[in-house]
Amino acid sequence: MSDVSNVRNTLASYLRDRRMRLDPAAFGFSAERRRTAGLRREEVAQRANISPTWYTWLEQGRGGAPSADVLDRIARALMLTNIEREHLFLLGLGRPPEARYRKNDGVTPRLQRVLDALDPTPALIRTATWDVVAWNRASTVMLIDYGALPPQERNILRYIFLDPRAKAAQYDWEEVARFALGAFRVDSARAGAGSEIEPFVAELCRLSPEFSAMWSDHGISGPPGEIVKHIRHPVIGPLAFEYSAFSIDGRPDLSMIVYNPATARDREAIASIMPDQRDRHS
Repeated sequence: MSDVSNVRNTLASYLRDRRMRLDPAAFGFSAERRRTAGLRREEVAQRANISPTWYTWLEQGRGGAPSADVLDRIARALMLTNIEREHLFLLGLGRPPEARYRKNDGVTPRLQRVLDALDPTPALIRTATWDVVAWNRASTVMLIDYGALPPQERNILRYIFLDPRAKAAQYDWEEVARFALGAFRVDSARAGAGSEIEPFVAELCRLSPEFSAMWSDHGISGPPGEIVKHIRHPVIGPLAFEYSAFSIDGRPDLSMIVYNPATARDREAIASIMPDQRDRHS
């Protein structure tokens, strides 16, 4: 049996298993006169708004590869959890689904403890629209105290384009700002957050001529790779950081950003101005 046939049969078995675990009555379907447990194939197709024939073929290991849109509809129809949905995409397309934007107001205590354990290395967690939802003490003293800002203003682009401290800290502010804006455009589009960012973009275009001009250029930026960022701190002077971005298991809508001090001197300088008592983030 070919690899393609194996994949199709595995996908078919997974779909049948998930379908047969569902209670018809919970979805408004009659549970009477059924030979097997779960929803019927045509009921799943109805909930997914796809052809019953096409869905039947999928459960029979026939037909071509389903599209991401079809898989997403089936995932909703079968009430799959995030991890089950990811497994469905891996079986159907050989890759995980793209990150889906969802408004987020915070992180779990576990993730916050991870950030705190990195001190004196500045670290934060941002959404696909670059809202900062968690940070540690080092990022507060080295970058910006997001805890002192209203929640709706805790955004990296807002800081870069509207806060004069950002320009003072960067050796080449325009290059940094242009790259950040291009990466933001890619991240928000990949997450399907186009409509969500429209008011934010309109506001920044109104308040920042630089943002408006760069946004009109339609530039995009890929992952920065292994780079060293240089900033000027108002108290301890020039510093260098190895910049890294990490995805978070189970939360494809979030990224952890780490500014690792490039030298022992940089690390010691940061530690020298950090408060002794751990602050609680609001």
